[in-house]
Amino acid sequence: MGIRITVQPETFQLAQVFTIARGSRSQAEVLTVRIEKDGVIGWGECVPYARYGESLASVTAQIDGLGDISHEELGEAVPAGAARNAVDCAFWDLQAKINGVPVAQRIGLEDLQPQITAYTLSLDIPEAMERQAKLNAHRPLLKIKLGTPDDMPRLEAVRRGAPQARIIVDANEGWSAEIYSDLAPHLLRLGVELVEQPLPASEDHALLGLARPLPICADESCHDRSSLPHMREKYDYANIKLDKTGGLTEALALRDAALKAGFGLMVGCMVGSSLAMAPAVLLAQAAEFTDLDGPLLLAEDRDHALKFDADGVHPPVAALWG
Repeated sequence: MGIRITVQPETFQLAQVFTIARGSRSQAEVLTVRIEKDGVIGWGECVPYARYGESLASVTAQIDGLGDISHEELGEAVPAGAARNAVDCAFWDLQAKINGVPVAQRIGLEDLQPQITAYTLSLDIPEAMERQAKLNAHRPLLKIKLGTPDDMPRLEAVRRGAPQARIIVDANEGWSAEIYSDLAPHLLRLGVELVEQPLPASEDHALLGLARPLPICADESCHDRSSLPHMREKYDYANIKLDKTGGLTEALALRDAALKAGFGLMVGCMVGSSLAMAPAVLLAQAAEFTDLDGPLLLAEDRDHALKFDADGVHPPVAALWG
């Protein structure tokens, strides 16, 4: 096959400290994968995630151990996760460059459109979250990080700060079934359209038979197609993230299987650069909710970065990916 795979850690500073229920960060640490064949280079990026037992070192070791592998062999050689994601997306980019056929065309997408993306407000005290909401009230869709015992004042503050914005909420596994049931009527009252992963993935059996007055989206409970049977009767939406599925190849298969099973789609991301988001913008063409704001949270980004404007996040240019 004659390919060479290399991986390099890179750090992107965030525009401000970003906090969720599990902790805070001031920078995005990513791995950039480069696949070279006959002088042509394909690129991919992943974000190792400690919640799934990943680290920069462990994912680098996975990638370094691949050797001269083909794209077709990748799915059997590496489990779903960050390592396979970066390599899979780099293969897609490499093949597009070698064959002169854009990835969008290869997967049957002809009329790519910008997608309105959620903009995430970091978890903070209510007063600070209200200030964040006011600064971003012009954005059509806000995502609020919650998942603590004191969430209602935060949500009320955001609604005051951005009275016209659509709102989705991400609890990051921070609630119990009882807390969610108590909060749900208030979420509805404040116009929340979707709630992500209210319960820990290991305890989401408690959602069976629980009233779902607003749609619930599986995030930590949704990785690849094997997750779908477990999600039935608990969730209404699947949040597809490339770092969970192990790349665009499985993400496309999960998209089709989830739609066939009756789930709505959300396409999300870890906090990474435009290179990580680029393949997901293609995936988002079929999604009702898009959450690809990673580059908007950075103080710096890649060359040829994705374009964000009032129409949303635009498809990538070839100089970036695909």
